[in-house]
Amino acid sequence: MGEQKQMKLAAYLIGTGMHVASWRHHSAQPNASIDVTYYQRLAQLAEKGRFDLAFIADSLAINHDSHPNILNRFDPLILITAMAGATSHIGLGATASTSYSEPYQLARQVASVDMISKGRIGWNVVTTGDATGETGQNFSRDVHFTHSERYQRAEEFIDVVQGLWDSWEDDAFTYDKEKGLFYDPEKVHKLHYQGDFFKVKGPLNIARSKQGQPVIIQAGSSEDGQRLAARTAEVVFAHKDNLQKAKEFYKELKDQLPAFGRKQDDLQILHAIAPIIGDTEEEAIAKHQELQDLVPTDVGLRFLSGYMGNIDFQAYSYDTPASEIDFPKVNGIQSQFDEMKKIIDTEGLTVGELYARLTNSARIDEFVGTAQQVADAMERWLEEEAADGFMLQVPLLPSGLEDFVEKVVPILQKKGLVRTEYNGTTLRDHLGLVKPENRFTRVLK
Repeated sequence: MGEQKQMKLAAYLIGTGMHVASWRHHSAQPNASIDVTYYQRLAQLAEKGRFDLAFIADSLAINHDSHPNILNRFDPLILITAMAGATSHIGLGATASTSYSEPYQLARQVASVDMISKGRIGWNVVTTGDATGETGQNFSRDVHFTHSERYQRAEEFIDVVQGLWDSWEDDAFTYDKEKGLFYDPEKVHKLHYQGDFFKVKGPLNIARSKQGQPVIIQAGSSEDGQRLAARTAEVVFAHKDNLQKAKEFYKELKDQLPAFGRKQDDLQILHAIAPIIGDTEEEAIAKHQELQDLVPTDVGLRFLSGYMGNIDFQAYSYDTPASEIDFPKVNGIQSQFDEMKKIIDTEGLTVGELYARLTNSARIDEFVGTAQQVADAMERWLEEEAADGFMLQVPLLPSGLEDFVEKVVPILQKKGLVRTEYNGTTLRDHLGLVKPENRFTRVLK
């Protein structure tokens, strides 16, 4: 028999938690999103649980309908640099946009943090969905990029960044004091990239890290998003409504890998879950309800508008069938919008039920229960090939992550599904990904 497969674990860290009312909980620190020590402690807690990755998301526009934890927060790349200094093994991921960045600048920033962390960084590639139409206005654009334009640009962006990351061969810097040679000129390479969106000469002014290149992370589930992921991603975050849909997505995406010369293990799919742990199932459900009771009706409805096309949900009663609303086509997170439209059309949801279905953190599902129940559910999803691991979008931080690390992780370790010690030091080591060979070295062989 082959070696037992272990699940990958990532912690989505966002202030007081993913639940929109988490900041109002009696245990919450409302200003957590701007407390670097708080984030360092969360990363250390995830490292204690032998997680593969601690992850920081981002957005480039806010309004009065935004989640409270994103209104006042750090730039992700700067934050994970601080988190790297407080940890020694756990990988660290940060979001950065291909629509509102320049490849050279972003390549340098991500490579710098990867070097500082000794090879523990992942870049979450986003094209920046914008259902409200406000993001472009922060970047001198009256109109946001279309969905197709965003992904075309992203294709080139990633190619440029990864090409720049290979500017220096691994042994290019010789530091030969006797000969006066700081580096071998034959082992530094200009990129000379020219495409439809970018023209970049190179080389980058920083070498490759211990893991060769930062890990590429993505979350797109649309047709364009899946194609980009199948070609370039090494970790994908998925968010499907149930086990069967997750299995279908897992197979659909993995089946696309051979077309790009890639193997199944070249891409790890992590499914988003929002665990709430109780000593009994009833206690876990009560914890969930405690958070739901903190959500004012207008807040939950306004939060929906950012995902579903700036609909004024307050104009409808909670009992209004969502199918009666005329939803505009959004220029945002297309796969999420399309998924919700299917659910609305097939399940007859009301406006009052939409919020709980849209966000994991507001749902009661198989990951709300005892530690044993949650561990068993995670094992089942792994065994049935619905996921290679999980992205924990904990509703309430830090207590929810503490409960998971202290109560669920030991069960998973006993099952042999989670490591008891780190076997390597880089994010690629943790994820079982190979160190990519420098393309210029490969060409010269």
